[in-house]
Amino acid sequence: MKITKIDCHVLLDPAYDIGSTSSAQDDLVVEVHTDEGITGIGETDVNPWIARACIEAPGTHTMGLGLTEMLIGQDPLQVEALWERMYTGSAMNGRRGAVIHAMGAIDIALHDIRGKVLGKPCYEFLGGAARAYITPYASLQPEVSSFEAYRESLLDWALRAKELGFRAAKLEITPFGPYAHKGLKASGADMTRVIGDVRRAVGPDFTLMVDLQYAFPDADACLRTIRDWVEFSLFFIETPLPSDDLDGYARLATEQPIPVAAGEWLATRFEFLDLMDRGKVQVAQPDVGRVGGLTEAKRVCDLAKVRGVTIVPHLWKTGISIAAAAHLAASAPHCAFIEFLPARLCESALRQELVSDELKMVDGVIPLPVRPGLGVELNRTALHRFKEAADRSISSTVTVG
Repeated sequence: MKITKIDCHVLLDPAYDIGSTSSAQDDLVVEVHTDEGITGIGETDVNPWIARACIEAPGTHTMGLGLTEMLIGQDPLQVEALWERMYTGSAMNGRRGAVIHAMGAIDIALHDIRGKVLGKPCYEFLGGAARAYITPYASLQPEVSSFEAYRESLLDWALRAKELGFRAAKLEITPFGPYAHKGLKASGADMTRVIGDVRRAVGPDFTLMVDLQYAFPDADACLRTIRDWVEFSLFFIETPLPSDDLDGYARLATEQPIPVAAGEWLATRFEFLDLMDRGKVQVAQPDVGRVGGLTEAKRVCDLAKVRGVTIVPHLWKTGISIAAAAHLAASAPHCAFIEFLPARLCESALRQELVSDELKMVDGVIPLPVRPGLGVELNRTALHRFKEAADRSISSTVTVG
């Protein structure tokens, strides 16, 4: 079997909002085709136009090869070997960042192919099933224009998530910090109020996490606020500081009792080693597409296990990423949850429509996938519509000088 072609689909929600703090509005989906008619799909959470260029650009020398040219004619079943081939051949182009993210989409598609060829779900090749089911948590991020509207929406969404059967939810605290939605601003006291209101609404047995989206400039500012949150019994606080402030993360992890989580933006196990060993986070959050695919995400899981670090994969895309994260979680006994952007509590048409046969939650958990490969397929009608929206977006921004 040989790889014959790689198709890159740049997708955009027709109703996207450039002022939104949500990358669920766009997507880069890849299809890796073979000479035996079997195709694998994958996606990554990065600017899709940049990711497409990383995949399709030709190389000009042996240290800066193009990803596609390294894969055409290769055996797609040699998944891990192809990861090393891409990483080594593209090293001068990008040992981290967008090139690795683009590799992640391809790697997911290669795992999908291998599972389809051999008739087994992907987790069987990641070490086998380490659990009987996967527990998702609902990511809740209302997009509103005032603090009070945000508070009311978040309360409503948390209760709706519980009604839908979720046993856990993460509150995306978007009105705070450098990525505040539409300029919303609030104080640490406002943050405390919102979290407390949600905790009282959902009750003590419902697991809560809080995503701070890099809200605090340093550890001192963060500590002054989060020390008031101990009473809320949070499973973790996510990305409270800029991602490069490893010393600040170490302080938060050691100077207060709430577990600290991070890693959504990282590429490769090497960055996670810094985060775990120097940053001392208690929860590592590899995004399967961004970190370099299932191959590299599994390596991160293995490194976390020997360090006693919990794994909770990040994802903010479609059912493709949910499936990839579910297969990773199935093989990792120290994976407590996977992130799950509920289609019914998300305004992105991409999230709602792109994938058919999506993994389903039953009684608060996701049963282990049984279909070969990832176990999900693309909705071709939706794919075409989102591609057209992306093309229109580019056309509308091009000017003649």
